[in-house]
Amino acid sequence: MPTIESNDIKVEIAAQGAELQRITDKRTGVEYMWNADPAYWAKHSPILFPIVGSLKDNTYLYEGIPYNLPRHGFAREMEFQLYQQSGHGLTFKLSSNEATLTRYPFPFELYIEYLVAGPVLSVSYRVVNIGEKSMYFSIGGHPAFKVPIFEGDTYTDYTLEFNQFENAGRWLLDNGLLENGTVPLLENTDQLPLRKELFEADAIVFKKLSSTKVRLIQERTGKGFEFDFNGFPYLGIWAAKGADFVCIEPWCGIADNVDSNQQLVEKEGINELGAGGLFERTWKFAVID
Repeated sequence: MPTIESNDIKVEIAAQGAELQRITDKRTGVEYMWNADPAYWAKHSPILFPIVGSLKDNTYLYEGIPYNLPRHGFAREMEFQLYQQSGHGLTFKLSSNEATLTRYPFPFELYIEYLVAGPVLSVSYRVVNIGEKSMYFSIGGHPAFKVPIFEGDTYTDYTLEFNQFENAGRWLLDNGLLENGTVPLLENTDQLPLRKELFEADAIVFKKLSSTKVRLIQERTGKGFEFDFNGFPYLGIWAAKGADFVCIEPWCGIADNVDSNQQLVEKEGINELGAGGLFERTWKFAVID
């Protein structure tokens, strides 16, 4: 499995789905990623492309033609090419082909770059439109981090700490589709204490938070990691029911609304990229000592 490392962390990535597998603190031996236990959720960190979340009836319309895509798109199930490699960086590439064009009629190249420097992992998504007209897409991450991180802790010893005070409701999901309103969750606070009951009604979905970073920390010591999602207008927080992990999901795109007209070019959060254009976003993980 391709591996990169700095003096502080070691990172492993699979070519299948260009999926991040492990982040290990070389100084302490602490592992940060969920182990993909199939009894709960058999993934570590899938790439969400060319949609994020669910489509209404798993269908979108483009130029009057219906197309079907599964939840979160197809990139996470595809084999990526190892495009570039160095001791500190890896880049994977996925290109459109006959199979993708039957479900998503846009020629593209998708590059996923992993880069380590000190205790920081940067993950960059680059979408290139190699077609002759605008393409419409969403993209996002779905990394799952184990909770508790440190031995002897429990799930409720941890909290999510945002870098701004927030007044943000939680957008609810109905069978994977966004409902039309929110319920209160963050009320003039930068803290979201973790408890498994938070995820009994599926993911927590935020739109356009003031924060650009969130820390997952052990409340007593402040140790854990910082997650930088600057440039991603939507954020999902999710865990499988009863599982010992939490996903922090930076999204450029979002699930369909229950009242969606299914028109791709009118979809909330859709990104339009002109012919020959480049779209790039980066999220970062950093160990907190």
